[in-house]
Amino acid sequence: MQKKKDPSNSSKPDSNGNSPRQASITTQWFSSKPSKRYLSNVTSIQDGLKKLYTRKLKPLEVTYCFNDFVSPLLTNSDFDAKPMVMLLGQYSTGKTTFIKHMLKCSYPGNLPSFAGAHIGPEPTTDRFVVVMSGTDERSVPGNTIAVHADMPFTGLNSFGTAFLSKFECSQMPHPLLEHITFVDTPGVLSGEKQRTQRAYDFTGVTAWFAAKCDLILLLFDPHKLDISDEFKRVIYSLRGHDDKIRVVLNKADQVDTQQLMRIYGALMWSLGKVLNTPEVVRVYIGSFNEKPVNEGFTGPIGKALFEKEQEDLLTDLKDIPKKACDRRINEFVKRARAAKIHAYIVGHLKKEMPTFIGKAKTQLRLTDNLEEEFVKVQRDYHLPPGDFPDVENFKEVLRGYSFDRFEKLKPKMIQDVDEMLGYDIPNLLKTLRNPYD
Repeated sequence: MQKKKDPSNSSKPDSNGNSPRQASITTQWFSSKPSKRYLSNVTSIQDGLKKLYTRKLKPLEVTYCFNDFVSPLLTNSDFDAKPMVMLLGQYSTGKTTFIKHMLKCSYPGNLPSFAGAHIGPEPTTDRFVVVMSGTDERSVPGNTIAVHADMPFTGLNSFGTAFLSKFECSQMPHPLLEHITFVDTPGVLSGEKQRTQRAYDFTGVTAWFAAKCDLILLLFDPHKLDISDEFKRVIYSLRGHDDKIRVVLNKADQVDTQQLMRIYGALMWSLGKVLNTPEVVRVYIGSFNEKPVNEGFTGPIGKALFEKEQEDLLTDLKDIPKKACDRRINEFVKRARAAKIHAYIVGHLKKEMPTFIGKAKTQLRLTDNLEEEFVKVQRDYHLPPGDFPDVENFKEVLRGYSFDRFEKLKPKMIQDVDEMLGYDIPNLLKTLRNPYD
């Protein structure tokens, strides 16, 4: 017969003075790992991120209206999309020609019979054009693309019909487009034209694409070095994506070597005033078109320089698919941290609201002193100040909300996101490899 356990012995303290029951709870608390059920049957890193987003991050975003303040909710197509390269610059700096140079052919445009994208010294590209892989050559209107569930452009619906009528997708079979998608943009106009003649938020659209893209090329030519206030605003909208930016000094064979040296120095000076970073931005010099380099201006030394620069840029572009997986994880983690801070802010505003009397006055006071409220949230939760959103933009969206309807802070949701960042994503990276390695 088995002896019955003495209940008194089971509760005897250990050498540290803790009872076995307390010790077991403590051990379980600190050593237990989160369940892997979220990542069961995951075949790729993208698939794992999809599941983590749906289970852990999306509920937090929906609860605290993250999609209205920061970024639309992600869809499966956002995770499956090919890496994107966006070209920005003033008109006639060679953005469309650059894409044709990379493809070694024209791509379908908005002209009759797919005559291709029109190129000229005047502002020719008047719309955002996404050049991507397809089974046949065709040009698809923006309204159609924005509602296509398999395309990562559903978030553009928020910019309205005025923008979607100036947006199109150019599809064609091409080996390069199987790995990379190009985004051609209208040339940034100067003066009042940029602000008044665009019926949509050009800077907002640029910021939306910047968050999705893996590489952003800023194109200049030797005769358009001046960075207008409008172009400056566009570059400011790229903040937070500094690691994606590359600068291309195009059409450099139109000036001689001495002039090129002065132009390069002037461009670096102008960029230093706009980008506000201590690091020197990488500038590629060359002539990215189908014509041979004009040796009459550059000489043999200039031709060799352009060829080396072009080779470096092509290497950078070829590395995009390899780095796309890491970039996607990086953007996902940035989004998760932004969603956490957003939840802390909204929860704090809800907590500051009175139960019965004076709700309107309190909401007005909190909105007017939003910067001070940000400081309180930062201090209470030990958050880095650089991760907080822009105060003025946040105020603008807040004015359309009643703080009383906000949700209180739910620690369980925050804990789920912390668990995802601290355990699930590192475990995903250990289990699965980058498909391009």
